Order: sequence, then C-alpha cells, then structure tokens
Amino acid sequence: MKQLLSPSLVKNSLSSHSWIGLLVGVFMYLICLSGTLVVFYPQFERWEQPQISEDISVSPSQLQAAYDKALKRGTEETEHMFIGLPYKDMPRASVASDHGGWWLNDEAELAEEVNHDWTHDLINLHIGLHLPHTIGTLIVSIFGVMLISLIVSGFLAHPRIFRDAFTLRLKGSKHLEQADIHNRLSVWGAPFHLMIGITGAYFGLATVMSLVLAQAFFDGDTDKIIPSVFGESPVLAQAVDNAQVGSALAQMPELAPDETPFYITVEDVNTPEQFIIVGTQVPERLIYAEQYRFDAQGNYLSKVGFSDGEAGRQTIFSVYRLHFGHFAGVNMQILFAIFGLALTVVSVTGINIWFARRKSRDALNHLWVGCVWGAPLAITITAIAQIAFQLHSPALFWLPLLGFSVLTGFVRNEQKSKAIMLYANAAAIMALLVIHGLRFGDNALSGVSLGINTALLIGAIVMLWMVPRTKNKA
Repeated sequence: MKQLLSPSLVKNSLSSHSWIGLLVGVFMYLICLSGTLVVFYPQFERWEQPQISEDISVSPSQLQAAYDKALKRGTEETEHMFIGLPYKDMPRASVASDHGGWWLNDEAELAEEVNHDWTHDLINLHIGLHLPHTIGTLIVSIFGVMLISLIVSGFLAHPRIFRDAFTLRLKGSKHLEQADIHNRLSVWGAPFHLMIGITGAYFGLATVMSLVLAQAFFDGDTDKIIPSVFGESPVLAQAVDNAQVGSALAQMPELAPDETPFYITVEDVNTPEQFIIVGTQVPERLIYAEQYRFDAQGNYLSKVGFSDGEAGRQTIFSVYRLHFGHFAGVNMQILFAIFGLALTVVSVTGINIWFARRKSRDALNHLWVGCVWGAPLAITITAIAQIAFQLHSPALFWLPLLGFSVLTGFVRNEQKSKAIMLYANAAAIMALLVIHGLRFGDNALSGVSLGINTALLIGAIVMLWMVPRTKNKA
C-alpha cells in the first residue's frame, strides 16, 4: 500500500484528517458517547420504571377497551394515537397520544403514566444534540459525513496502518501511546465505524436527498417523495367514531401468521380520514417493521410492502435497526456498544494526539479534561434528577458539563483534574444506584434493572481503578 500512495497524498491526507478531527472533536465525542448508551434505550426505558407489569397478555377486546378509555382521558386534541404491544425487546403494553400515555397493568387496564423522559433526553442528545429536531438531526448527520471523511483520510494518511495493526506501545511517550490506541481501534473497528457514519448521515440528510430526488423523478414535487417511500395514505371518508384497533389486531394471525405485531398507530384520530396501522416484526429481516393498514372500522386495506416491496424501500426501512444494533438480540446490542465505546475512545485519543504534538499547554488542555470526564458525569446527574425528582431538561446536562470544564480550568492540573472527575463519576454512579434502589425496592434488583445496575456498579469500580493509573492525559 505504501508504494501506491505518494508522499504528498499521505501528507495532505494527514493534514485534512487532523483538521476535520479538530473541527468535530467535542461534538463527535458527545455523539459517540451518547450513542454507545442509546444502543440500550429499550432497556433504559424499562429501568426508569421497573415496577411496570411485563409479559402480560392483551386480547383484542381488552386493547379496544384500553384505547377507548385513553381517548376519554385525553384533555388535548391529538392527531395520532400510539399503542405499544408486548414483544421480546419491550414486554410491556401502553396506549399514548401525542401528549402522553399510560402503561397497561396485568388486567390490561390503564395504569401508571409512561415516564421515561431521561431515556428520551439521552436519545435527543445523540440524534440532535438537544437542538430543534430538524436542525439538530441535520447537524448530527453532517457529523456522520465527517466521520466517513475521517475514516477515509485516516487510512490514506497512514499507509502502514494494516502492517502495524497489532502494534500497541502503552509504555512509550504520550504521543505514541495515544496514536497507537487511536490507530488500532480505528483499524479493528473500521467496518463498523463506516457503517455507523453512513447510516447516521442518512437520518438528517434524507430531507436534503428528497429535494434532489423530487427534482429528478417527480418534477420537483416533494409531496410525492414520502408516499413513494412509505406508501400512499388511504383516501377515506367515514363516520367519525373511535378506531376499532381491537378488530385490526384480531385479524393479524390470519394476515401475517409468522410476524409479531408490536405497535399500532391511529392516524388522523377521530376524523373521517382516520386509519389504523399495525406494525409487525418480520423474522430474520433488518426492516424496522412491516405495516398493515385498516380503515377506522378495522377493515383490512393493504400491506405497505417494506418486507417484499422495492429494494430501495426495504433498504430505507432497515437503516434504523442497522444503526442501533437492534436486530439480533441483546448480544448484538452489547457488540454494538463495544464498538461504539471504541469509536468514543478514537474520538478522544484523536484530540489527545493533537494536544501531545503541541509544545505548550494552556487552558484548552484543562477544558478538554473537563469535557471528557464531565460528559459521563453530567449524564449520570440527569439520571439522578429523573429517578429522584422526575426532573428532566437538556440544561441538566449542558450546565454541569460547562461547569466541570470551567472547574478543571481553575484546577490547572490535568492529572489532578482527571482524578477528581473519576472520583466524582464513581460517587455519582453509586448515588444513582442507591436512589434507584430506595425508590423501586426489589424491582431494582430483578430483570433488566439488575443487569443495568450491575453494569453501573462495574463502571464505578472501573472509574476508581483508573484513578491511581492517571498519567496526565484526558
């Protein structure tokens, strides 16, 4: 490979790789860190409310009764109603409007309100950095494009990268140590990182792409793009009445005997145009769901065709599961989290390499330590606020993160700052475990909650283990 790349190409690639890395550094780190956690968002939703009934059985008639009661409880008009049906990854049932929802208990009746706002704030940090949805998603998607550029320029800048794939000099200079960690994790995780970059770029850039496709194939009419991908909405004119979701669900064993219904959506609620969508999981397929459509009375209309329609439609509806690793059980989630953590470390070590190359040290070095170790601490603080006080807000993440960065600037000692932040992280995690246990009792020590709390305890122990091994690096 060295013979194929000219020295000037290598030099220019290294320069562009460095500048792109610096440009996206902090936000790429936050996106990767939150993304590693978001892989487990179904489990986190259950951890936030571990007392909710699971593995319940909901008959079509019970579902209809719960749906009718939810409509009566709603105090605000809603355009959609959402029903979550129990399935393997989320063995709970719920009914919700655009403004809130309720879990179903063992008798399939409306019970506690759905409240997993911390998980949703974590998701919003990953997909949009807590910015308004459209703008935030577009910006994060641009970071996905930059990640692809970093991967390509990184390989071009290091012609010996495969030859040195197992070189790891942890006892050398800081620059060599960080460079080896950065390059080794980049090589070993390259296919995964590239896939994450491509699928991540899709989410926000789909809007931009639709403008191009509309011009090319639909004479500039963007209104025709969504129906061409997600299917035409049925044209209906019906008497206004509660949608018969129970009737629609009752037909699924005959319509899709090998598929598992896991959600129902009612569009255009209580209007003459309302219709029902039943989403199903299709075995051994990456698509998020197949969709079956019914009119308000539960009469079957059509299948959209995500599982057996045009290749482009199948591909687009597979991006979500592929990006988050939700397609082969918890083992795949763990694998995605490991590679996501590796990409997070790559983001950090990339900036560390730049700092190591500088001849001087200034406030940026200290601020970077505060950012790296303040981000997981700020996330833990938001979880404590939610579990203890049911408080959630993006400010509960950004203000502490800013404060920790400023604090390390005052300390002006990277080794001491890192040790302080590690102790603080461990203490915050232990406090979260205690608060979760006090609030939920035995429910905090069973099922998914036991797994998450055990992982948190291990994380706290690792933080403490790292303190004496601090070597004046972020």
